[in-house]
Amino acid sequence: MQKKSTIILGIDPGTVVMGYGLIQITGSTIKLVEMDILKPGKVDDPYRKLQLIYNTVSGLIIKYKPDVFAIEAPFFGKNVQSMLKLGRAQGVAIAAAMRHGLDVTEYAPKKIKQSITGNGNASKEQVLKMLQRLLNFTEDPKYFDASDALAVAVCHYFQEKGQPLTTSKKVNGWGDFLQKNPDRLKK
Repeated sequence: MQKKSTIILGIDPGTVVMGYGLIQITGSTIKLVEMDILKPGKVDDPYRKLQLIYNTVSGLIIKYKPDVFAIEAPFFGKNVQSMLKLGRAQGVAIAAAMRHGLDVTEYAPKKIKQSITGNGNASKEQVLKMLQRLLNFTEDPKYFDASDALAVAVCHYFQEKGQPLTTSKKVNGWGDFLQKNPDRLKK
């Protein structure tokens, strides 16, 4: 009997660059399905950008048939106009997921970083390097938005399987973290 797989779609919303990442879970094995970006910033009409985001997320759902949809929550910045645009991008991505019957889970950026690296203040480079180790891939994406979206999907997996988001163990660097958390490394 074959084990059932679960596909998780993660989104890093944006109106200039939107990242998306898909992983497949079979048993306790995590596999990278796809990681890429959409560049709605090339479209001048702000409403067409939102339509492009909606259509792209819908297309990903139709193509890959994910079981789960996870999205990064907007961080709070000082620029109100940027926050409004980001909130709209997030809203249409969520609407697309809900239109296709998917439940939506939202994660704060610090929670995602904490889940992937053990450090809520990790850099985008550190998150990418840990994802490369966890999912056994070497290519660097052209934009961090793609790896950020992938991190959202992996964070959701860790949340669902009860992976602790915080560690009581103090770590000094990547080697120490991996030694104290061998279950976070896939070979």
